[in-house]
Parts: sequence; C-alpha cells; structure tokens
Amino acid sequence: MVDVSGKPVTARRAVASGFVRMSQATVEAIREHRTPKGDPLEAARIAGIMAAKRTSELIPLCHPLMLDNADVQMELRSDGVAIEASASIEARTGVEMEALTAVAVAALTLYDMCKAIDKAMVISDIRLESKTGGTSGDYERK
Repeated sequence: MVDVSGKPVTARRAVASGFVRMSQATVEAIREHRTPKGDPLEAARIAGIMAAKRTSELIPLCHPLMLDNADVQMELRSDGVAIEASASIEARTGVEMEALTAVAVAALTLYDMCKAIDKAMVISDIRLESKTGGTSGDYERK
C-alpha cells in the first residue's frame, strides 16, 4: 500500500459513472416490473453501495476506508441504464476506487438480475467523472 501517513486529512469526494446497454424489451420489462428476480434497479443500487464500502476487500492495495457517504443513482433510458455513484470521506486518501467499484458492481448486478431476458447486455463506459480533495487537486472529466 502507499504510505499516506504524512498526508493531511481533507474532505474528499468522487463521482463515477457507467452504462448498461440492453434491448428495448429488457428496458420495458424493468419499467413494467416484469423481471424474474425482482426490481433490478433497487438491487443494483444496494449492491453498489455495499461494494463501495468493501472496496479494499476487492481491489488489492486499496486502503480500507470508513466512508461518510456512498450513493448510487440509476436512470432507465430507452437503450439501457445509466449509473452514477458517489463516495465521500474525510481522510488521507481519495475515494475514486470506491465510486468506480460501486458503478462496476451495480452494473454487474443489473446484468445478473436481467440475464434471463437479455444475455447480450453490454457494460460500458465505467469512468471517473470528478474528484475533489487531496494533494493532487480536483479533477472533472471534460
């Protein structure tokens, strides 16, 4: 792990996003609450938050962090589901990996919840949108 003991504790926040492309039939099944395993959006939201809280168990050399907040929001669109996750903390290290992990696990959960209808779904565009705090400064995707 990187030694962060000399860094100051600062407020840090990261936002990540991703997309699960799916058929129109799958989108309609979600919209009409006809998916076999229940509500995929709610299951994916909870899975993403849980994943953010356990990122250090999934990604080697990540610092274990006690997040102040983790949130996952989804938007059902005509061609799939847009995912946005945020994580925040006051700490010596950032929360980019927590936000990215939340998006990835939320996307995988959507796939799992809907695979009986659509095995051709595509998980894509997982990326950091922004981050604030820390010595490296702020970042916002252009």
